[in-house]
Amino acid sequence: MTNVKQEIQIPVGNFFIYGDLQHVTHSNGLIVFAHGSGSSRFSERNQFIANKLNAAHFSTLLFDLLTPEEDRIDVYTREFRFNIPLLADRLILVSHWLYNNKETTHLKIGYFGSSTGAAAALIAAAKAPGNIVAIVSRGGRPDLAEGYLAAIRAPTLLIVGALDYEVITLNEHAYAQLTCEKKLVLIPEATHLFEEEGTLEQVAQVSADWFKKYM
Repeated sequence: MTNVKQEIQIPVGNFFIYGDLQHVTHSNGLIVFAHGSGSSRFSERNQFIANKLNAAHFSTLLFDLLTPEEDRIDVYTREFRFNIPLLADRLILVSHWLYNNKETTHLKIGYFGSSTGAAAALIAAAKAPGNIVAIVSRGGRPDLAEGYLAAIRAPTLLIVGALDYEVITLNEHAYAQLTCEKKLVLIPEATHLFEEEGTLEQVAQVSADWFKKYM
C-alpha cells in the first residue's frame, strides 16, 4: 500500500481553507474529517484516527474549517467555532471540491466529525443526501444538528465515552431522531477526549469497521 500526502487549498471567496489529503492506493473511499471547536487539522487525536483509517485502506482529508483570517478573529471572539451552519456549508464546499477534483472524483465520501464538527457533518449530509455514504461522530454534539437529523440517509455511528455522561444524554436524544441505519457505541472507561489508555484505539477500530461495512 502506497500513501501520498498532499496539502490542498480550497478557495472561499477571496481567501482559502487548507487541508492535508492522504491518498491511499486502491482506496476503499475518502474520509473527510470535521474537527471540533477550537481545533484544527493538526489535532493529534484526529491524526491518530486518520492514520488508522489509512492503514485500513481509506484515504483521508483533514482540513481547517476556517480561513486563516477567520481563525485569527476566532481566537479572540469565538464567533466562528460555534457557527454550525457556517461549518456545515464549508464541509459541503469541500465535498463538492473533492467530487470535482480528478484525483478524488471516483471516491465515495464519508464524514468523521468530532465535538461540534459532528453537528456540521450531520447537517452537511442532510443537505446533500446521497453524496455522503457513511458518518461517524466521536464525542460529538449531534444535538446541535436538531432539525436535520431525520433527513440524514447515510448510516450513522455515534461514539461516546462511557464516562462522558452529559454527552451520552445528548447523543441518546439525537439517536432517537435519526431514521437512517444507526448505532450508538459507548467506549468503556473513556471520558470526553478519549485520553484514557487504549480508548482512542477502540474509537479508530469501530470507526474503520463502520466505514468498511458501508463504503
